[in-house]
Amino acid sequence: MVDDIRQAHLSRSKAGTRAEAQVDAGLRSFMLSVYNYMASGLLLSGLVALAVVHTSMAGIFYQITPDGQLIGLNGLGMIAVFAPLALLFLVMFAGQRMSATATQAFYWAFVALQGISLSTLLVMYTGESVVRVFFITAAAFASLSLYGYTTKRDLSAFGKFLFMGLIGILIAGVVNIFVGSSMLMFVISAAGVLVFSGLIAYDTQAIKERYYAGMGHESETKLAVFSALGLYLNFINLMQFLMMFLGDRR
Repeated sequence: MVDDIRQAHLSRSKAGTRAEAQVDAGLRSFMLSVYNYMASGLLLSGLVALAVVHTSMAGIFYQITPDGQLIGLNGLGMIAVFAPLALLFLVMFAGQRMSATATQAFYWAFVALQGISLSTLLVMYTGESVVRVFFITAAAFASLSLYGYTTKRDLSAFGKFLFMGLIGILIAGVVNIFVGSSMLMFVISAAGVLVFSGLIAYDTQAIKERYYAGMGHESETKLAVFSALGLYLNFINLMQFLMMFLGDRR
């Protein structure tokens, strides 16, 4: 009788171990998919930015001086810069009804349009400093995302503070359009680095929790794409704020 109880307990333990191993393997596979989407999005954005600045596409989105210098976005360029924001608002209302294929199409369209916006960095800053800051951002992202993935500490309590910080940055940015204060820009940039650094760790942990909680009515592909989009935006914003401090202007 004792042996039967011991054997049953051992069987349950083995079954639990196998189940945990399957979940861990599934999570690793899912996170790899998220990071692949994100990395591919960054690559596409970068290629689009290079094409816009260094090919004949420059004349479509930029004003060009007679000697070939890009001096600012034209009307179509301004529309292209704000187009990703319009797509984000669209997906906020239609995201639940989108199929996995439509979600992927939205993501690739978004990161491609974002590449047009990022081309302004190549116009404002030297290519060497853009590359340097990109790798600094990548190293910071890897460390922060790894922390969010591995930490046992619950980061959900920081979510409200990070969201409030994000709203504060947006409001301050709008105000500074009219004020034009270099000091306020410095404060906004410093706050932006802190907020988006925190969001990288926070969002990584939140992605894990959504996976463990189950995907509900969403497919795993949709969840991976939307998760990658969040990390992509964190990466891009962190890089842009770091450029304020580390970039070499032309």
